[in-house]
Formats: sequence, structure tokens, C-alpha cells
Amino acid sequence: MEAAGKPFWKTLYFQVLVAIALGILTGWLFPDFGRSLKPVGDGFIKLVKMIITPVIFLTVVTGIAGMADLRAFGRVGAKAMAYFLTFSTLALAVGLIVGNLVRPGAGLNIDPATLDQGAVSSYVSKAEEQTVTDFILRIIPDTAISAFTSGEILQVLFIAILFGVALALVGDKGKRLLGSLRTLTAIVFRMVHILMYAAPIGAFGAMAFTIGQYGIGTLANLAGLIATFYLTSLLFVILVLGVVARAAGFSLLGLVRYIKDELLLVLGTSSSESAMPLLMEKLERAGCPKPIVGLVIPTGYSFNLDGTNIYMSLAALFIAQATNTPLSLADQLLLMGVAIISSKGAAGVTGSGFIVLAATLSVLPTVPVAGMALILGVDRFMSECRALTNFVGNAVAAIVVARWEEAVDLRRLNAAFAGRGGQFTDEESDVLQIEGRSDVPA
Repeated sequence: MEAAGKPFWKTLYFQVLVAIALGILTGWLFPDFGRSLKPVGDGFIKLVKMIITPVIFLTVVTGIAGMADLRAFGRVGAKAMAYFLTFSTLALAVGLIVGNLVRPGAGLNIDPATLDQGAVSSYVSKAEEQTVTDFILRIIPDTAISAFTSGEILQVLFIAILFGVALALVGDKGKRLLGSLRTLTAIVFRMVHILMYAAPIGAFGAMAFTIGQYGIGTLANLAGLIATFYLTSLLFVILVLGVVARAAGFSLLGLVRYIKDELLLVLGTSSSESAMPLLMEKLERAGCPKPIVGLVIPTGYSFNLDGTNIYMSLAALFIAQATNTPLSLADQLLLMGVAIISSKGAAGVTGSGFIVLAATLSVLPTVPVAGMALILGVDRFMSECRALTNFVGNAVAAIVVARWEEAVDLRRLNAAFAGRGGQFTDEESDVLQIEGRSDVPA
């Protein structure tokens, strides 16, 4: 948390915003120099991904081990998956509806034979590896140690759940270790805050590379698709997630205001993973129990990708419309069914949406996969919107699941969103687990 009364120019929000603006100018005015800054953005993302593994492991383990009722954890997992499936499907449907109404690709009349299939061949080859069976098997690491070195979020989550349950079953014998892990958790989150000092530099490098590599001019070529995607995602967040938030008793606008630093970081880096540790910490401070945050947020990065799902629907329809490929209602329903499955293997990192789109189109031969070359140049610009929508969707999901469990105090939650404090102390966070508690005093 930023100290009260801190000058605005010292806040992460302002510094990242300035860095993004400078990155855009640098990439526009000095494109060659902007392209050379790619390692700066990539380096920052690698720094954050380095710390994600211990953050997830320690958060999940200490959360589960501190619970009084392990059955509640299974109940939370079932509710989270039900939420993910419902809203991922809804996001796909919204994309299809808007794509049919707006028809952003109509009138382009592009012959698929004239497209450069080699430009998307690497994505197609990666997509061929995205089978459901392989995805499930990848959740199980080769060894317990490899889960921490592979960078696979679900593998770390799998090991953390097993370790946390085992530690909880040990009982009093494990209390000393649990205390040590809580201390280690505090140290790791302090490391996260240290790494965030480099956030403006990372955002600057990533944005300068994007503009320098692809150019602002490429936006004009496919402005209709980009505008349709951004507006659809915005409407989904405001209308769908806004209604969900209101039904759960909190303000979506308040949540967005509360995580504005993290949203700007996601915008600058085009990666929702870059802000995952900060999001988990902020949700816990606002009153969401550690076990729920530790389970819902990392799992949501693979199973709750609202922005990616909207993108896949719109992009597939855009390619079909641009190449004059007719799609019947049955074809579109098949597209949605395939996308529901293929999207579950995507992680919240730059470029994953394009790979999942290739996987989806390869199963639906009606739409030419080569048509992906049409949107390759602007995919990076849409990646930012995908990441932002996914990020907000997962934040809402964690709070909603906590509300379903009656495990979050609304007074503290809304006070935190309003900037009036109301965060839990570490001791209170340990006490308020997912046992139906909502009576912690304000």
C-alpha cells in the first residue's frame, strides 16, 4: 500500500503512466531504438515471473494449512470452476453476437490464397500441441522440484495444494513450520515490492518495442476490428462484470480504482502475469481470505480468460468475413464449443491468445487458418486489452467466490476500495478463513 499523503509523482500509478506515454513517443519517433528496447520489457516480465512461483506456493500452503475445515477448500474449488465455465462461455457468446452485428471484416474481400501462411506457421505448430489430454497431463509435474523451475502455474498450484493439505493434516506438529512459512511469505511479498521499483522501466521498454516494431500506422489498417474488440471488452466489463459485482455487494468502479496501479502495469507490459503478485496481496488486504485468493487467482489465469474468449470469437468471425467464408449457426456453435476447451490451456502471457486462436481454427476447417496473417500485425495491440479484461475478470471472480462463502466483510472491502483503509492485519487474515466468517469487527 502506498503511504497516505504521498506526492502523486511518487506513486506507481503516475510513474507507469508516464513510462507508457514516453514508450509510445519513443517507439513512434525512434522506431529502431524502440525495437532495441525489447529486452527491457522482457527482462521485467521475467523478474516478476521469477517471483510468481514462491508467491503462489506460499499463499496457497499457508492458507490451506491455516484452515479449520479442509472440506471448505474443495467446495471453494468447485464454485470457482463453475464460475469460470459460466463466464468464459458467456464471453465467447458476447464476442459472437457482437461480431455478427458489427461485422468488422465485411467488405475486405481477401483471397485466402494470397495470404502468407508462413507468417503464422509457428503459431499453428504450437497450437497443434494444445490438446486437452496434454494440457491435463502438464498439470502433473515430472518431479516435485520441476514444478518450481518449469514456470507452469498450474503445476505449482497442484504441488501447493497437496503440500498444504498434508501440512494441515499433520496438526500441531506442523505449526512451527507453518509459522516459518508465514514469515517467508512476508519476505517474498517484500521482494515483490522491491521489484516493482523497476515497473516503470519495464513498461517503457515494452511499449517502445510494441510501437517501434509494429508502428502506430498498423492500427489504422484494422481499426474496425481493434475498436470493436476494445468496445466489446469494455461493455463486457461494465455490463456483465458490473452486474455481477453489484449482485455480490461491491462496486466494480471501486475495484478498478483500487487496482489501478496493477491495471496500468498490465497495460504497459501486455502481460497480466506482471501484476499477479500485487493483485493477490491487494485482495487479501481488502479482506478476501488467503485460501480463496491463492486458489482462484492462479487457477483463473488458465481457466477464466474473458478477454481471450471475446478475442477468439471476434477474430474468428473477422477472418471468416474478410475472406467471404460463410459460417452457419451450427459452425459458430461448434467454434464456441472448441474455443471453450482450447482456451483453458492459455496462460495470461503475451501471445497466448493468438496460439489458442490457431488451435481453435485448426479444428474448424471452414475458416482458413492462413487468415490469421490478417491480424498478426495488430495482435500485440489487442493483447493489451485481452490482458486487462482477463485481469479484471479474475479479480471479480476471487471476490465473488469469497462472497459466496460469506468469508469477506463488505464493510472492510468497500472501505478499502474507497481508499479509507479497512485492510486486515496479518493476524486477522489468518483468522478469517473460508469458514463462513463475516463477523470480524471493522
